[in-house]
Amino acid sequence: MRIIPAIDLKDGHCVRLLKGDFDQQTVYSTNPAEIGDRFERLQVGDLHLVDLDGAKTGAALNQELVAAIANSSNLSVQLGGGIRSADDVETWLANGVSRCVVGSIAINAPETVMAWMDAFGADAIVLALDVRIADDGTPLLTTHGWTETTDRSLWDIVDRYAQHGARHVLCTDVSKDGAMVGPNFALYREFVERYPDLQLQASGGVRHIGDLIELRQMGVPAAITGRALLDGSITETEISAFQQNA
Repeated sequence: MRIIPAIDLKDGHCVRLLKGDFDQQTVYSTNPAEIGDRFERLQVGDLHLVDLDGAKTGAALNQELVAAIANSSNLSVQLGGGIRSADDVETWLANGVSRCVVGSIAINAPETVMAWMDAFGADAIVLALDVRIADDGTPLLTTHGWTETTDRSLWDIVDRYAQHGARHVLCTDVSKDGAMVGPNFALYREFVERYPDLQLQASGGVRHIGDLIELRQMGVPAAITGRALLDGSITETEISAFQQNA
């Protein structure tokens, strides 16, 4: 299983939000590039960047910073936040980003995103599908920075994209994100059972190395972790041992 460290960018800083709430943020560094260097030393292969300013405004306010991190790193960088057109995708891919992460537009305009997959290749697009769990256990999709919960099931839209040749799905239970309460193991277990050929990226709630071990045992291909690495709840030694025992 691939471990994908995460850096959220806001006002040029590395931050983490609690459950996506802009009013509940922790600033971890005023120099995100240094955090990127720190994660690269973990000898992982990927880095997940989120341009929170871009997500909020639709403008690539951190473009120079993202490009600097992507081009100075040996990591495969995927970027989310504010990617709303084919031109955005083309620009980021030309600036060193390997994969573009798309969220609300993937839910509200699937034909558009499928056209991007056709134009740039399925490996260039990561579908960010964020959910809240309904009382009956159904994972319902959320949009607009998790502020709106739809009546559409995660499974319905993944079925549609899988038929079109999608490769990467980043799935977050928003109640877990940044909360250090553990991932939604039941959700990811069902996902892997339904879609064994998709490259799932489990996101939200990772507390410690034990959570990553459990996700790997379930067959999850990749997991994103931000706060646990930034807080030191997962150490460099633990990451090294995890990779050696793969």
